[in-house]
Amino acid sequence: MSSLAETFAGSHRASGSHDGPLLEVDHVVVQFGGVTAVNEACFTADPGTVTGLIGPNGAGKTTCFNVISGLQKPTRGTVRFQGKDVSSTPVHRRSKRGMGRTFQRLEAFGSLSVRDNVKVAADIHRGVLKGFLPGGHGKNIDALLERVGIAAYADERADSIPTGTARLLELARCLAGDPKLLLLDEPSSGLDETETDAFGDLLRDLAAEGRAILMVEHDMDLVMAVCDVIHVLDFGSIIASGDPATIRRDPAVQKAYLGYSDEDDADAHTVTDLPAVSDDTMVIPAAREGVGS
Repeated sequence: MSSLAETFAGSHRASGSHDGPLLEVDHVVVQFGGVTAVNEACFTADPGTVTGLIGPNGAGKTTCFNVISGLQKPTRGTVRFQGKDVSSTPVHRRSKRGMGRTFQRLEAFGSLSVRDNVKVAADIHRGVLKGFLPGGHGKNIDALLERVGIAAYADERADSIPTGTARLLELARCLAGDPKLLLLDEPSSGLDETETDAFGDLLRDLAAEGRAILMVEHDMDLVMAVCDVIHVLDFGSIIASGDPATIRRDPAVQKAYLGYSDEDDADAHTVTDLPAVSDDTMVIPAAREGVGS
């Protein structure tokens, strides 16, 4: 399968001369009145890796994404992209520099076809005038739809396709800008087991092309299977970071998800660890009240 670097003549490898993490979130705090949604969050995302950001609902994950992408100003702290402070950089400029994002809530243009949704995104990144020049990029758009697995829906209206397909449409629109950093907010929601497996393979391929992928996701099987590093948020704070095996064994993570850990004197409990990857999808159970998700 051809890479997006070939399909769109992308520049994320050539321009990625910065040594170190592509994304750095440095002691970020977000407060809404007296409520602290994100509390001194510190984590990074490296080129060529898939990084997971997980936690119960209300933990502050989406608020972190809003800070990274520019939709929310941090109360304190710094966001650096390619080594440069972008904490005050507008959303569109972050996008031009190589950030791409999908959202929990589907944001497709419902009256347009799936193909035209992606074409609009590609035209925006090319520039308005270039989008009207002859010799367009129709073949590239179709190749992108094929790559994410929704070519069969190319001519369907976006408001008529299944939810899982619409998630993949959002990813295709995001990839139309050939981003260096992909911010994916619950991207597997609505996908069945087979589609989720294929999506995991796609994430690995995209990371192998040199992109950094930061993913908020509740499907623990997918997270444990594809992520190189996982950061766990609980009540706005990072409580654990590490590879999947480390996260699975971490007592703080066990308490956040299960209510107790190996370190507790709880002989009555028969489950003392986050489950390993299996054929059954595990969904994070706790739904908390609070700001962010």
